[in-house]
Formats: sequence, C-alpha cells, structure tokens
Amino acid sequence: MQDQITFYERKLAYEIDPSDLFEALKTSQDYIVVDTRQEFGFEKEHIPTAINLPHRKITEQYTKNLDRKKIYVCYCDGIGCNASTKGALKLTRLGYNVRELIGGIAWWKFDGYATEGTKPTSGSQFECAC
Repeated sequence: MQDQITFYERKLAYEIDPSDLFEALKTSQDYIVVDTRQEFGFEKEHIPTAINLPHRKITEQYTKNLDRKKIYVCYCDGIGCNASTKGALKLTRLGYNVRELIGGIAWWKFDGYATEGTKPTSGSQFECAC
C-alpha cells in the first residue's frame, strides 16, 4: 500500500487540474501559466495570463528572464497533445519548478473557464492575484 501512496503523492506533485489552477491564479502570485503550443495556437486562444513558450524554443537562453521562484504550469491542446509534457521536461531540466495541467486547454474549457485570444471562449473568469 505504501508504494501506491508514494505513486499518488509523486503524481500530484507534478500535475494540477483546471479547477486547482483556476483557484491558484485567483489567490496566489506564485503561478505562471505556460502555453507550450506554437504561436498560432496561442494567438487563437489561450488561458488568461498565460505566456507563450513553444516547447521547441525552450532553451536556457530563451528562458533566461523567467523568475525561478515561480511555479510554471505547462499546457497544450489536451490529451492528444504532448507539447506540455515536452515543455515541462525542458523547463524542469533548466531548473524551474514545473507542473503540467491535466487535460490542457480542452479540459480548462470543459470545466467552464474562459479563454482569451482572437477566438476566445466565454466562461468563468478570475481576478488575477498577479
């Protein structure tokens, strides 16, 4: 049973779901949301306050101005996309504190949260603690 408990503790240490992220963004300045998709996906639609760091561009030089004290939450389209995993891995290798958003932007919208961009969706919005 201890192996299973350890498994779930480790899993929760590296993932966050849309509901928990929504609450974190309302109450904490510690979180930076990272859209790891290409620029055209970000421009079309993204989670409010997100920055765009396409996973293919993530390098030490490209991320040198990021605050290492923050928690970076990577996301992509959803379960059929692994850009968030690739971005999270690269940022972690560079020494950043990283989580991956379960379900990506698809589950963010499924849970009823708003997006921004040229094709935004309506939904619950938050007053950013940032």
